[in-house]
Amino acid sequence: SRLVKGYVLRMARVSQQMPVRIEGAKIACLDFNLNKYRLPLGVQILVNDPKNLDKIRQTELDILKARCQKIIDAGANVIIATKAVDDVAAKYFVEAGVLALRRVDKKDVRRIAKSTGASLLTTLATPDGEEVFDPSFLGTAQEVYEETVGDDQYIFIKGFKHSAACSILIRGANDLMLDEIERSIHDAICVIKRSLESGFVVAGGGSVEMALAVYLDDFARTLGTREQIAVAEFAEALTVIPKTLATNAALDATDLVAKLRVFHSSAQITDDPAKRDFKWAGLDLLNGKVRNNLTAGVLEP
Repeated sequence: SRLVKGYVLRMARVSQQMPVRIEGAKIACLDFNLNKYRLPLGVQILVNDPKNLDKIRQTELDILKARCQKIIDAGANVIIATKAVDDVAAKYFVEAGVLALRRVDKKDVRRIAKSTGASLLTTLATPDGEEVFDPSFLGTAQEVYEETVGDDQYIFIKGFKHSAACSILIRGANDLMLDEIERSIHDAICVIKRSLESGFVVAGGGSVEMALAVYLDDFARTLGTREQIAVAEFAEALTVIPKTLATNAALDATDLVAKLRVFHSSAQITDDPAKRDFKWAGLDLLNGKVRNNLTAGVLEP
């Protein structure tokens, strides 16, 4: 597994005759088909001379060639399309030394367009009825190349102009391991995101939940109504977090939670500065004991 400073797509080039690496890439992002032109539904052509059929087929190919040539003439050397790129269009791109990708997920294309500064085009048509591809529609990247990782081909896009997008390429023994690694990475990224948004962190390992449980349990005893039951039950529910952590680590949950409760009770009722640090007490699941998780670096948003 590795961190890639760029965008990674799990796919191969349209044709193996296309270049494997493009330096100084100028990227065109397209959201339409690049295949042989076909007449719209409902349009009929009556042909009296069979020789004209070849002319119609040739005109359809010429329309596709003109579209491809407009994109190539604008300076594009990487084509990323959300839809089809047929063999005829691939032939024109191979001759021009262009690397083309087809049927790329639209979500990925939008991100690439945003990072490279490209415009995602749904058509080449203009209000005047002409088809134009302006060089300003192109995005830029330092390099685009194909690399084989494991049994699959991947496209790497690096050196974005408008952002510092990164991708994480995960490798594992099987799909189950890959899914588990992906979930762990996703959770870690979300923790960092929440921490940066709030600007605060607290001690982890069940520390906060137990501190709240002890405080609410004491507060419930000051209530003389039925609310006491609700508050006490909520306090007890908070202890499920440290119990679950201990159980998942194959430790004695009852013993560890009881020790953790003693530490937080002492921290909340004492004036001793030494015992005040007990409020950072949390579970050490590796050694099966209670420790100061603030100094140990176990934090959460």
